[in-house]
Amino acid sequence: MFTYQKREMYPINVNKKDLRLAKYLIAQYGGEYGELSAALTYMNQRYTMKDERGRNLLTDIATEELTHVEMIASLYKALTKDASIEEMEQAGLGCSFVTHGYALTLENCSGNAFNTNNFTSTGDYKADLLEDMASEQKARTVYENLIKMTSDQDVINVLLFLRQREIVHYNRFKDLLDVYTKEDNMVK
Repeated sequence: MFTYQKREMYPINVNKKDLRLAKYLIAQYGGEYGELSAALTYMNQRYTMKDERGRNLLTDIATEELTHVEMIASLYKALTKDASIEEMEQAGLGCSFVTHGYALTLENCSGNAFNTNNFTSTGDYKADLLEDMASEQKARTVYENLIKMTSDQDVINVLLFLRQREIVHYNRFKDLLDVYTKEDNMVK
């Protein structure tokens, strides 16, 4: 079903350590509005779409969200490269270090574990598309807030790219919802 291409969707060329931002970046990895939650939600919802067009869109966007998970992990690794244990502790990553070393874990930036309650699917394709649009807006907001927390242009460029993809996804969901709404109104 999936083919892995060993290339980055957008290059991660970050060379400055920033543990404070790395801690906050975790929100987009395993947080409630994060990329993994979106990918798994869209994978699940695709089976409740009205037609093949909807299933294909949800599959396309879910697959791209998985590439965003990879990008967040790469960015986290770059931001924590060569960090000492003391620096990890000072950045609020001490507990994470104790249990996972330098690995990125599935949690939000407050340390709350990834939760499958974040997956949303009602079985109603219109309700799900509206929820998907809201999810993309929430992710866009998180990226905008992360951008405000750094002055590193290399990091900002990656975050801007990811933010823009959230806008594209929102618009693709909206377009599909508009088509479905129009079709449903024609049937009445």
